[in-house]
Amino acid sequence: MDRDTSAALTGNGRALGGTPPRQAETASAGAGVPLWAMLAALSAVAAMSQAFRTVATLFAGELKLEFGASTQEIGLFAGAFHLSFALAQIPIGVALDLFGPRRTVCAAFLLACLGALVSALAPNLPVLIASQVLIGVGCAPAFLGAIVFVANRYPARQFARLSGLVLSFSGIGMLMTGTPLALVVETWSWRAGFLALAALSILALAANVLLVRDEAPAPGRGRPNLSVAFAEIGPLLAQRHTLGILLLGGVSYAAFLTLRGLWAVPMLMDRHGFGLVVSGHIMLATSLAALLGPPVFGLLKPRNRGRRYWIVASAALYMAAFAALAGQSSSLVDIAAVVMLGFMTGYFILQYADVRAAYAEAVAGRAFAVFNTAIFLGVAVMQWLTGLVGSFAAARDADPYLPVFAVIIVLLAAGIASFVLLPWPRGKGWER
Repeated sequence: MDRDTSAALTGNGRALGGTPPRQAETASAGAGVPLWAMLAALSAVAAMSQAFRTVATLFAGELKLEFGASTQEIGLFAGAFHLSFALAQIPIGVALDLFGPRRTVCAAFLLACLGALVSALAPNLPVLIASQVLIGVGCAPAFLGAIVFVANRYPARQFARLSGLVLSFSGIGMLMTGTPLALVVETWSWRAGFLALAALSILALAANVLLVRDEAPAPGRGRPNLSVAFAEIGPLLAQRHTLGILLLGGVSYAAFLTLRGLWAVPMLMDRHGFGLVVSGHIMLATSLAALLGPPVFGLLKPRNRGRRYWIVASAALYMAAFAALAGQSSSLVDIAAVVMLGFMTGYFILQYADVRAAYAEAVAGRAFAVFNTAIFLGVAVMQWLTGLVGSFAAARDADPYLPVFAVIIVLLAAGIASFVLLPWPRGKGWER
C-alpha cells in the first residue's frame, strides 16, 4: 500500500480528520436541482427501506395462517432481508465511492421494486423469502447513499444534524408499517400491503431518476478502479479502533429492529390481548418517537471523545428499556418501553458521526458500508437467534418473550463493553 493510500485510510494529514469537505452549494452544476431536493429524494428511498424491514411483525399472523409458517420460519422471512442487505453493503459502498449515489441507488432500488411485486404474488413461503433477498439487495444503498451524499456535499460540521434529519425522515417508512399498513392488511391482506409498498417504491425510484445528480470528480482526481477500491477495505478493517465500532454497531440497531420488526406486535397481542389495529397504533407512536430521536441527538455537538461518552450512556439507557420489557410488569410499562426505544434510536446517528470522524473522506463510502454490514448482519443474526430461542420456549409452553429479551440484553451488554474496552481512535481531536 503506497503512502497516499495509507494517509487516505488513516485520516492522517489533510484527510477526513483535517480537511473540511467541499462547501454545500445551492444547486448541482448544470442540473438546476437544489441539494435539498436531491437529499429528499434519496431520503424517500431510505424511508421505503425502513418500511420493508419492519413489515414482518404485521404480516406474521397472516403468513402463519396462509402458509403454515412457524415462528422460526417467520424469523427466517424477516432475516432474509437483513442478511442480503448486509452482504450487499461492501459492494454498494465501493459503488458509491466510484459511481456516486444516483447511479448506485437507482440501479439497486429497481430490484427492491421488483422484489415487492414478487412478494405480493408469492405462491409459497420459499418464493416469499427469495423476494425478500431481492428487496434487501435493492434497499442496500438506501440510507448509505443519503449519508454519503451528505458527507460529500455538505460541510463536516453539518453531518450529524443532516444525517439525523435523514434518519428521522426515513422513519416515515416505519410510520407506514404502523396503523396505515395494519389497516390495509386487516381490510384486504398482506399481499395488498406489499402492492402498496411496491407502488410507493416506484414513485421513490422515479424521484431519484429525475432529481438526483452525481457530483463530478474534483479536477485532477479520477475515480479509483474496482481492484484498488476493494483492496483498501482490508487496511480499513485492520485499524485499531474498527472492531469496537463494529461490535456495538452490530447489536444496537439489531435490538430495536428485532423488537419492532418481529416481536413487538406479537408480544402486545399475547401478553395484553391487544388487537392488530391497537398494536398498530402503538407501533405508530413508536415510529413517531423514532422520528423525533435522530434530530434531537443530531443537535448534540460533542467532540470526539465526548461523543463516545454520549454513545455509551445512551446505549446503557437503551439496554435498560429492554430490561423493563423482560420484567413483564404491566401493559403501561411495556408500551412506554417500546415507545422509549423508538426515541432512543436517535443515538444511532452519533454512531454514524463517530464513523465519519474515525476514517478518511476518500474511503467514507466504504467505511459506512463496513459499519452497515456489521449492523445488518447483526440484525439477521439477532432475528434468527431470537426466533430460535422463542420457538424453543414456545414448544415447551413457556413464555417466549423473556428469553428473547434476555438474549438481546446480553448482546447489548457485550457490545457496550467492547466499544468501551477496545482501542479508541487516536490523533488530533481525540484527546477531548
